[in-house]
Amino acid sequence: MSDSKTVFDAMLNRFDADEADDMEAIFQFDLDDADSYHLSIADGSCIMGEGEHDDPTVTLSMDLATLKEVMSGELDGMAAFMQGKIRADGDIMLATKLTQIFPN
Repeated sequence: MSDSKTVFDAMLNRFDADEADDMEAIFQFDLDDADSYHLSIADGSCIMGEGEHDDPTVTLSMDLATLKEVMSGELDGMAAFMQGKIRADGDIMLATKLTQIFPN
């Protein structure tokens, strides 16, 4: 199992359906140094897919270490974005809700 899959599996386990209520979104994660994944959120559930999605709502590009730090709470996502560690394309406001939807 790849390191990145482990991180996404952990995110799925922490998925907060209440926070994602009424949300329909596809988060594409393009990892510079690992496999890419996307998370599809709809109807209070979250499904993980491998590779690139055809039509993501927001695409987040970073390296695996940055993803781990943001999802563990070590690094603030907005700070990482401002420092250039995360590049976002699409609905950037949606990206700010990531740690609410997947609390640690």
